[in-house]
Amino acid sequence: MSLRVYNTMSAQVEEFQTLHDKEVRMYACGPTVYDYGHIGNFRTFIAVDMLQRFLRQSGYRVHYVMNITDVDDRIIRNAARDGVSVQQYTAKYEKAFLEDAAMIGIEQPHLVRATENISEMADFVAKLQAKGVAYRTDDGSYYFRIAKFPAYGKLSKKDFSGMIDGARVDVDEYDKDSARDFALWKAPKPGEASWQTSIGPGRPGWHLECSVMSMKELGDSFDLHAGGEDLIFPHHENEIAQSESLTGKTFARFWFHVRFLLVEGEKMSKRLGNFYTLRDLVLKGHKPSSVRYLLTSVPYRNQLNFTFDGLKQAAVSVERLRNFRQRLSEQSFSPGCNPEMQTLARETITHMREALEDDLNTAQAEAAILKMVRQANSALDAGSVKKEDIAPLLAALEKFDEIFAVLADDDRPKMKAVFDWAMSEGREKDISPELREIVQSGQSSDADIEEKIAEMEAARRARNFKLSDSLRAELIAAGIMIENTKDGVRWRRK
Repeated sequence: MSLRVYNTMSAQVEEFQTLHDKEVRMYACGPTVYDYGHIGNFRTFIAVDMLQRFLRQSGYRVHYVMNITDVDDRIIRNAARDGVSVQQYTAKYEKAFLEDAAMIGIEQPHLVRATENISEMADFVAKLQAKGVAYRTDDGSYYFRIAKFPAYGKLSKKDFSGMIDGARVDVDEYDKDSARDFALWKAPKPGEASWQTSIGPGRPGWHLECSVMSMKELGDSFDLHAGGEDLIFPHHENEIAQSESLTGKTFARFWFHVRFLLVEGEKMSKRLGNFYTLRDLVLKGHKPSSVRYLLTSVPYRNQLNFTFDGLKQAAVSVERLRNFRQRLSEQSFSPGCNPEMQTLARETITHMREALEDDLNTAQAEAAILKMVRQANSALDAGSVKKEDIAPLLAALEKFDEIFAVLADDDRPKMKAVFDWAMSEGREKDISPELREIVQSGQSSDADIEEKIAEMEAARRARNFKLSDSLRAELIAAGIMIENTKDGVRWRRK
């Protein structure tokens, strides 16, 4: 394998090399569970999911850790507003994140939670203070003195030579051009959640959490750290400073960052009304597989313009792949093999691998599999696909889906779960007619569908095309996909 990945630290594409042979230790900044995840979040999580899937497909043992940030400024503020504990507040959104991640095909990594590592975070702060790079203020808070880390800014490539020594910032998220001593540990304020620790009462700063949890799980140095591009500064810059100040070692070898997405050409924001969670899209009747496919259609370092036309086209592409696989699985074939089909399948696997090895070029990998489907479908129509060609073509589809995870025909039960959630949350008005049709399509038995298809075919043979078309329209409206083949009519649920 010769995987090449863009490393934010070096600002260039490099050959991916691990610290230990055939073993990858990687960490991703996961969700801050104060609300439902939006599609921009999930673009990042899917990109990292695909990377670890490709590494495993390539023969690596992958130890993939993701954090759950279940304490930060927003969580503290919102929990106090709602009059509940931090744990009660975050439990709802952590559960929703895990459900949404599974719905969109993300394999669950090893999860670590900030609130389960508070004592280790306090010990980390004490060690930094002992080394003279952290200091305590009169209120009991602790700050990292960035003037003690001359390499500060090496990830973000910002010049902080004129920074004000000793100027502090207390909030977790702040001006992207501000370099000030950042909070490692925050003293408790009236009404706020806090923990009693070896360095006194309080709670960790956001930046501290990821350093402690990643090093606890993966060691002082590990192979790859991932996240959205918005985390480069200050979050990842601060992680590097505090971690390397403590250990004197390189914190992470590769830094993998995913670009923001636009929605219909504009930055996603609630003010513009173009802010979508994954559940919002499902409520509009869009399949999770379509969303995943669209979010993978542009390489992770390029800006993706998320459009509803693009989402519809993604659904068409997924259906084309699923229908092709079904055609291979159910159609009868003549004995023998077609060397052209054998070569097509083999070259498709090679082209997909070459694309993914080139900094995870998902667009080229998708183009390769769709080209194979077009050519093989033409051969199927011509009757030139033979029995021995089926296994190689299916193997190419399997290799594709090991990474892209869109071929499982399981959208309806996932969408039904979102339908049930909306009903339980009092959001019935947000359920689109399209989602209702998809959910209700599961109410017809297979026998009922077969009977209606038989009626449709009988009407067509009797040249009663008006009745035949009407029956077909009823089936499609009920979420039944119909395809005419030389072996007869095939159907399946959406």
